Amino acid sequence: MTENLSVEQRGLRESATFDRTTIAAIQRAAETGIYDIRGWGAKRKLPHFDDLLFLGASMSRYPLEGYRERCDTDVVLGSRNAKYPLHLSTPVTIAGMSFGALSAGAKEALGRGASEVGTSTTTGDGGMTPEERGQSKNLVYQYLPSRYGMNPDDLRKADAIEVVLGQGAKPGGGGMLLGQKISERVAGMRTLPQGIDQRSACRHPDWTGPDDLAIKINELREITDWEKPIYVKVGATRTYYDVKLAVHSGADVVVVDGMQGGTAATQDVFIEHVGIPTLAAIPQAVQALQELGVHREVQLIVSGGIRNGADVAKAMALGADAVAIGTAALIALGDNDPRYAKEYEALGSAAGYYDDFQDGRDPAGISTQDPELSARFDPVLGGKRLANFLRVTTMEAQTIARACGKAHLQHLEPEDLVAITIEAAAMARVPMAGTSWIPGAGQSF
Repeated sequence: MTENLSVEQRGLRESATFDRTTIAAIQRAAETGIYDIRGWGAKRKLPHFDDLLFLGASMSRYPLEGYRERCDTDVVLGSRNAKYPLHLSTPVTIAGMSFGALSAGAKEALGRGASEVGTSTTTGDGGMTPEERGQSKNLVYQYLPSRYGMNPDDLRKADAIEVVLGQGAKPGGGGMLLGQKISERVAGMRTLPQGIDQRSACRHPDWTGPDDLAIKINELREITDWEKPIYVKVGATRTYYDVKLAVHSGADVVVVDGMQGGTAATQDVFIEHVGIPTLAAIPQAVQALQELGVHREVQLIVSGGIRNGADVAKAMALGADAVAIGTAALIALGDNDPRYAKEYEALGSAAGYYDDFQDGRDPAGISTQDPELSARFDPVLGGKRLANFLRVTTMEAQTIARACGKAHLQHLEPEDLVAITIEAAAMARVPMAGTSWIPGAGQSF
């Protein structure tokens, strides 16, 4: 008779330490003898932007009228040293995602969508594709440890260069691209054997510290005639010190990627247990820039779990100049779309849950190199969907800024925020709602 009773009715109790997800992971490891690889980002619950709230204007602050008073959204990136800094209409940019991890059509769509709203997109590991360059008004070229696809001519074609030292989903680890995604074209661009698993290096081959990085940045400036802004991207870990060293090395822009940031493929244990939340990283980065006297002179881009205009506004209130989105951009293109529900089920997943980007069997044709699957994706339609999402996200951030009485998104400040959890208050360094208490205030590094 007990088989007809629910788990609760039978009085069974799940272990908090060995829950069903943990048991399944142990069983999978015991059966296969290999660690789990997946895409996307951390799935565990972490302190995030939802734990912060804005203090809209009422009596002590004066709001702006939405249809009659301006709230600007433009941002200039790379004005410290570059002859031609990037002038963007919105502070929401597209993070680096490689051709190889994504299909050529998906990369084209990212360029189309970003260009339509006046923002930038980024290449990723493996080099620059003609589709991406042709459709991107502002294209940032990633210079990674692997050097896959690195071409000095493409450096000159880019509008900015991003030296990647780490990624939020896997700081301290290199990238992965499994053999089923190493097509003939991907292999040719990366000078790799077709169909063989590729692991990127976890550190650059020609330097070991910030002094060497300064030399490399100067080399990149010489190659590009001092025209292009130089970004330095770090995965959020020892953010305060990393940002200071990046500035001393000559970065025009620092990109800090929190652990909620996505990836095409890496070890699940890495995604869930290495790095710090985006919310904890931003104040550390801002403090470092302020102590060096370069906050706003050296711009700060924040990425890792940015989902909507509220997240954008909160990141900027904490001191960021701009944000970068990756996972949200893929979802806007059509990733995890319910119309492919049956095909996700056939792969052992479901729409909204699919994270096996490494397998190259994406029914939406986005994270694949399979010609038949890639042909399903329309880059023109995908670009329009992304542009719509970027417009909405920007308008949402504007709405919040106006409600706080701000005529520019960059006028938002920590004073506009409160926290609803002790963890978020301590990490973001803003008071608990209804109090003036900031947990840990006054403590230093």
